[in-house]
Amino acid sequence: MGKPTGFLEQAREIPAKREVQKRLHDYYEVDGAVEEKITHKQASRCMDCGIPFCHNGCPLGNIIPEFNDAVYQGNWKQAYEILSSTNNFPEFTGRICPAPCEASCVLGINKSPVAIEYIEKSIIEKAFAEGYAKPKLPTSRTDKKIAVIGSGPSGLATAAQLNYAGHWVTVFERADEVGGLLRYGIPDFKLDKRVIDRRLDLMKAEGVKFQTNANVGVNVSVQQLREEFDAIVLTGGSTIPRDLPIPGRNLKGVHFAMDFLGQQNRRVSGKKVENEEILAVNKNVIVIGGGDTGSDCVGTSNRHGAKSVTQIEILPKPPKERNDSMPWPNWPMILRTSTSHEEGCERQWSIVTKEFIGDETGKLTGLKVVEVEWKKPEPGKPHTFAEVPGTEKIVPCELILLALGFLHPQKEGMLHELGVDYDERGNVKATRYQTSVEGVFAAGDMRRGQSLVVWAISEGREAARAVDEYLMGESLLEAKEKGMLNLV
Repeated sequence: MGKPTGFLEQAREIPAKREVQKRLHDYYEVDGAVEEKITHKQASRCMDCGIPFCHNGCPLGNIIPEFNDAVYQGNWKQAYEILSSTNNFPEFTGRICPAPCEASCVLGINKSPVAIEYIEKSIIEKAFAEGYAKPKLPTSRTDKKIAVIGSGPSGLATAAQLNYAGHWVTVFERADEVGGLLRYGIPDFKLDKRVIDRRLDLMKAEGVKFQTNANVGVNVSVQQLREEFDAIVLTGGSTIPRDLPIPGRNLKGVHFAMDFLGQQNRRVSGKKVENEEILAVNKNVIVIGGGDTGSDCVGTSNRHGAKSVTQIEILPKPPKERNDSMPWPNWPMILRTSTSHEEGCERQWSIVTKEFIGDETGKLTGLKVVEVEWKKPEPGKPHTFAEVPGTEKIVPCELILLALGFLHPQKEGMLHELGVDYDERGNVKATRYQTSVEGVFAAGDMRRGQSLVVWAISEGREAARAVDEYLMGESLLEAKEKGMLNLV
């Protein structure tokens, strides 16, 4: 593979991020431009390891050693063909994926892993620059019509794959633009929306149709879709946020993270914010929740010009490196510092929120919290914690953002009208992506619960194969471990 001694000669390296003081004043992508020399060096680090565990770490089954070798050899077109055979949207995963493949990299046992995510981004950007990324038209068309409900990464992957198989696909999106949380959730400083539009232009040229402002079950008839289409795929995501029902929840200044992030994406695109504006300007901001969404709230608050930003998490502070409880090649629950954290944020762990505090006008003025101590559980028992006496306090704040994850998809409207079954967590129950309703399939967060963008793409690809088999008796779309047949 590539250079046999590359991993001994080259250290992990990616281009420097844009300077903090500059990027805090705009919403352009934080990552620096792709540097071909760095990409070449990183590709040379890929080892001839015999068993590439990175394949298993990647939900898409990306053929990583092979495209790394192609990059090292300077064959960018081949690298793109290998990568795009398993991943419909490397421009998304190359920017916003936490890279479970890197956590499984054999080199990562005792060194820094290969910069796989950065190499993916380099390949797809080179493909667009050189014209390798162009519309893939199916060799023939069937007479089958499919409705995909939801245009996030899962819906887009489903639509792309079914279109490659020759079916006629229409994607319905209830928002005014296509993209789901890619459009109105992920901040522009992590994913420039022109990256989405560039991909949508390709998909439209390939024959995929999109209908926006199309809220199925509200202004689009479920029954009409059942009559007009041969199959329906539900890819609407997990959209009901987890709330924090403690005293003071109704105070002005307590908001869900996605309401805050979605508004800012609209501002950046020059659109009007329809509801009451949520702004962090000159406010003490507390973000409750330690995940990626919470981190996005941190970066956005700093760009608003917040007075202070604090992110709190109920769980204990994770270790900086792997320990015995998270051996390689499993995903390690270690401390991760995002670019948003680097821009300014106080992070606190083992904190429980007790009450939202407000004034006589109903405005938020503070948050009552207490420190907790986590106890080592007995075998087979869950972790427990106890409040630390004397640590209760009220932290001044004027804006609180709840980034506590999502429970399940919205059931009112479309799902109730279809009559689909739900699993024990409230997600749409689907065996091999087929719901309890004939001809109706489900994929992505709507089926598996909230997850990663890379899992959403994988779900969409696999659901497309299931739909293709349902309609045709067999499928031209290969299973995940084999990649997709060349249909162009």
